[in-house]
Amino acid sequence: MPKTKLGRWAGGFLAGFLVFLIAITFGLDLLNIAPGTPLNVMVGICAAIFGIAAFVTGVVGLIKFKDRSFIVISALVIGFIASLLTIMEVAEGIVWSFTH
Repeated sequence: MPKTKLGRWAGGFLAGFLVFLIAITFGLDLLNIAPGTPLNVMVGICAAIFGIAAFVTGVVGLIKFKDRSFIVISALVIGFIASLLTIMEVAEGIVWSFTH
């Protein structure tokens, strides 16, 4: 368990990210929601925000408060991956708009 309040926040953001990620997956598969619909886009944006927030709070909790619990480390790793995916999606949109 996290030792600091910021570590608990990082764990909460990680849990929120995973909930939104599961909602996107099941929304596409089970409920037959088409990709690109406003509902799907909003859930994806919320997942990206939660992932970035988990990464930032995990970094601050790890560096400043020396909270090295499993939840903080996993929030850091998964949040970093979510941040990279968000940056790649934005870069892809920018490159696509310049080439088409």
